[in-house]
Amino acid sequence: MTLATEPTKLATPGAASAAAPRAASSVIFVIALCHLLNDMMQALVPAIYPILKISYALDFAQIGLITLCFQMTASVLQPLIGAITDKRPMPRSILFSMAFTAAGLALVSQAAHYGAILVAVAMIGLGSAIFHPEAARIVRAASGGRYGFAQSVFQVGGNSGSALGPLMAALIVVSGGQGSLLFFASVAVVNLVILWKISSWYRSHRVAQAKSIVTPVPTGLSRARVGASLVILTMLLFSKNFYMVSMSSYLQFYLIETFHVSVHTAQMYLFAFLGAVAVGTFVGGPIGDRIGRKYVIWISILGVFPFTAALPHASLQTSFVLIILIGFILASAFSAIVVMGQELVPGRVGLISGLFYGLSFGFGGIGAAVLGHVADLTSIGYIYGLCAFLPLIGLLTVFLPNIRRP
Repeated sequence: MTLATEPTKLATPGAASAAAPRAASSVIFVIALCHLLNDMMQALVPAIYPILKISYALDFAQIGLITLCFQMTASVLQPLIGAITDKRPMPRSILFSMAFTAAGLALVSQAAHYGAILVAVAMIGLGSAIFHPEAARIVRAASGGRYGFAQSVFQVGGNSGSALGPLMAALIVVSGGQGSLLFFASVAVVNLVILWKISSWYRSHRVAQAKSIVTPVPTGLSRARVGASLVILTMLLFSKNFYMVSMSSYLQFYLIETFHVSVHTAQMYLFAFLGAVAVGTFVGGPIGDRIGRKYVIWISILGVFPFTAALPHASLQTSFVLIILIGFILASAFSAIVVMGQELVPGRVGLISGLFYGLSFGFGGIGAAVLGHVADLTSIGYIYGLCAFLPLIGLLTVFLPNIRRP
């Protein structure tokens, strides 16, 4: 695989403008592939819970502790690592992400006791914590100013990997047993080789940048306004992720309980939702580049409310249409939220990316647990009536600043 590098000599300005987009696009799409492989391996952890439960005679509390170890390292450490590399850039540091992931998967495949499982999943989570802020930094560097487009392509890779993880577990781990996770450890090594090429491009890019004066563009906002805006973006992310996890975790149970459909039909509805999420994720970024992030957030978070409010009262056929609309509209927000955060705090791409990716992990895990407990106390239908009002948090978007970039 060959990645375009910074040219040492340019014949004409026209040649430079023609070559640069191709170079940036190759990096964006390859790092999106790396994101796919990374998130696929991360998604293997919850997918193999049934195997671990049987093999080690675990109870649900022990399963929950595995999730805690994984989520704590995967989410909490992301902004910390991003902040460190913002102050002290290390273009090769992304390679450590795959080293930890490969070691964690290898340890899970050969673990002799429960304690080794906890250490292994913590290592896999640490791999994710290193990967996301560093990869987001590379994506932004390669974007050529099309930050929303680049972020969307990158995020679609991650979404695809998350969807592939359970499928790979079903096809390979279930039949091959726990030891077959060694295969995925080798996939991590392959991803490490790809990331070596990517980090070489990024290091050359930084050297080229160092030869010119490149300073972050100030927003003109006070620190208090920036802080308040970041809090609002966090609340919007909370609204989005809580509703998304209600769909990804409990939609099948809702359809089976409410409409008495088969498991196969419920899975097809979930597949339609996830497909709409992938499309919405891709579309949201380029639209934000054209009309501004704030407008995309308005449409995505608050604009989905009529459909979430209608879902608990809809027929099976109408629910299918609503599920697709909800997935498409709501998913378009993430790229806009991340890029707006990066623009609010210029020069701190790693910190902001790590913060929002980490919050997404954390809100997803907390949301699944809280909504599951509420469903046990009430009903699965009740949580959709309750979650229908989460998009109203989108009203806070009115307090976000209008940040436009040339």
